[in-house]
Amino acid sequence: MLGQVAVGKSATSPSGNRFFRYEVVGLRQSDETDKTDYPIRSSASKFIIVPYNRMNQEMQRLTRMGAKIVNIQPLTSAEEE
Repeated sequence: MLGQVAVGKSATSPSGNRFFRYEVVGLRQSDETDKTDYPIRSSASKFIIVPYNRMNQEMQRLTRMGAKIVNIQPLTSAEEE
């Protein structure tokens, strides 16, 4: 997800070049901790940049992973660079 560039028809639409930053808590720490028999949660926030046209799918994916979205902010062009 990070560093993903919007191309094609969606990039030319007004919503195609809009990105949002999700602040997420409760994601697993790493791939190594997934191998344990017990859940390990990180208390730190993670930030995920999502294009407008993928917001719903990303919310569903994060929810299935047990994460909680605590904040969503639109990114301006200055923040994207």
